[in-house]
Amino acid sequence: MRSGRSSGTVYPDPGRQILFMAVFIILMLGAYLGGNYYICLRGLQAMQHFPLPARWVFGVLVWGSALSVFLTFVLRNSKLSATPWAHFFFEYSSGWLVFTLYMVLFLFCFDLFRLFNHPFQYGFAGALVLTACLLSYGFYRFQHPSVQVIRLAVNKPAAVDTFRIVAVSDVHLGMGTSDAMLQKYIRMINAQQPDVILVGGDLIDNSIVPVRERQMEKALAQLQAKYGIYMAPGNHEYISGISQCEQYLRQTRICLLRDSAATLPNGIRLVGRDDRSNPLRQTLPQLLEQVDTAFPVIVLDHQPAELTPAADAGVDLLFCGHTHDGQVWPMNLVTSRLFERSYGFEKRGGAAIYVSSGLALWGPPFRIGSRSEMVVFDLTFQRP
Repeated sequence: MRSGRSSGTVYPDPGRQILFMAVFIILMLGAYLGGNYYICLRGLQAMQHFPLPARWVFGVLVWGSALSVFLTFVLRNSKLSATPWAHFFFEYSSGWLVFTLYMVLFLFCFDLFRLFNHPFQYGFAGALVLTACLLSYGFYRFQHPSVQVIRLAVNKPAAVDTFRIVAVSDVHLGMGTSDAMLQKYIRMINAQQPDVILVGGDLIDNSIVPVRERQMEKALAQLQAKYGIYMAPGNHEYISGISQCEQYLRQTRICLLRDSAATLPNGIRLVGRDDRSNPLRQTLPQLLEQVDTAFPVIVLDHQPAELTPAADAGVDLLFCGHTHDGQVWPMNLVTSRLFERSYGFEKRGGAAIYVSSGLALWGPPFRIGSRSEMVVFDLTFQRP
């Protein structure tokens, strides 16, 4: 739910928010289980001439896969979550969510043919092949993040002529991130030779346990930036335990800006907002009282819920994440309705606003109708 667009932060009633989330979860759970029943039913119909043991195996496979996603929540705080098997299991079980979505859509399309007296004898097999092809494409898209380069002229003075920012969000370190993928992200970031690295929240996924057990801080120590690494918390830092995440980040070179600001040696001001998961977070005007807005001001705010207030408050660059641009179609149609801007760049007033689709993902390792990305901002400034 979006807050209002006034300069102050407007939060929904907590009771209504809890009720909304409960109803949403129940509906999604019902749709997911109903979708798997539909897949199982159509599969068994297609296998009617198969031996009975084969049909039993098929039924167990479908329902075992469908229910496996719930086991990942049980394992997330266990030391088992740090094993390679846990990574494989997480990708398979979460991937089944997207498999279910597209299998249901393709099966439904083939069933529509029957209504017009054009039955397709191999509808289940056709849906299976089309889904496999689409998921292969989505996995490739996820494995090959793009680099978006934005050039901005800031009409404020700084002690440098140019300044390069590498901004990422939604890395989601945990069971779903392999060591090889993390190393790939680090090489991508370092290759841009950034002056500063900004992380727009959700660095951690659903638990700090696999991150700590796999000692991912050693890989993060390879990140290189002249002025350091700064991060604002996201909702997944709260899901993982914000206190535990803060404690973990102290072992790294990442500076967490949680309703706080930092001034770089060149005069640029960085402001990190706490996530909306904290209903007591400061308003943006309160935070900006800590900085001199006569100099360039860059704000990190994980959820893109208050874009206009940022544009009205003297912010020069606002970087957000959270939405994943829906991650897979048609979810991007949903996120575009939920947020003023669910993805991309715009100028609003004197502010440049960028909502990133994220470098990595939550859950299923597929990008369909969206892309994984790293954003490079090349800034120039007004001469003093």
